[in-house]
Amino acid sequence: MMSFTKKIGLLSLLVLIFCDSSNVNAQRMSREEVNDTIKSMPSFSSYHDNYLISGIPTNKSANKMNSDIKYQISFKQLISRATLPLNSYLFVSYTQKAFWNIYDKSSPFEEINFNPAVGVGTPIFDKSNRIIALAELQLEHESNGRDSLASRSWNRVSGMFHTPLGRRTMLSAKAWVPFAYTENHPDLLDFVGLAEVKVQQTFFRDLLIGEVTVRKGLKDWKGSVGTKVYYKLFNNSGNQYLMLEWFAGYAESLIDYDKYTSMVRIGYVIKSTDLNILRTR
Repeated sequence: MMSFTKKIGLLSLLVLIFCDSSNVNAQRMSREEVNDTIKSMPSFSSYHDNYLISGIPTNKSANKMNSDIKYQISFKQLISRATLPLNSYLFVSYTQKAFWNIYDKSSPFEEINFNPAVGVGTPIFDKSNRIIALAELQLEHESNGRDSLASRSWNRVSGMFHTPLGRRTMLSAKAWVPFAYTENHPDLLDFVGLAEVKVQQTFFRDLLIGEVTVRKGLKDWKGSVGTKVYYKLFNNSGNQYLMLEWFAGYAESLIDYDKYTSMVRIGYVIKSTDLNILRTR
């Protein structure tokens, strides 16, 4: 049967998807505006969110051994600007996620996951030359940098599709074809699956943002639900937010991909603006 956390995750997805059904086709950027934006955007920018958050488990008694800090660093470098076929652009990205047992004696790092990638992105337009989506194709590597029995790594070709569902709702879907991953963890796909879906909903003019990410593993209902709430620290703070995150499921880190985790964390985030090109005006 479907677990409680999966039910909550799917329900949250449906709520976010249907909470904003306004028609925004006429307010999306034109092809010319999109091309101008790509040509003028910084070569170096954030890719995923950059954050520093700390928290405790919800499925066991919290102590200094199982409470931690999680942080992520993520950036993207444009190699070309809309000069490839279909107005596509070439980029490289790097994301690093770390789990730091700062409350334990000597404050060791439990796990660090490294995720470099090279990809191609292209905007998608409708018949009236208004942008309706952004597609990306990437070659990714992810590993924890260890050797021997503690080594965890996998490679994948991944495709991403981002599209606005309304004035304040964004849908992102990602699917991957893995390769070279079976040496130390042949059952990895049982827990990470082959795809994930994320829905993000903005409230109160960017002051409050809700986000739900659901990933289903290939085995039973193993997978994960990630729920985030962002609150803008100040009206003029740009993309700086206070973030509350609840992760429940498997494969939050590579080293413990087959162990169930339920963690609530809160902290500071510099939110990615990578998909702002899809936002309506």
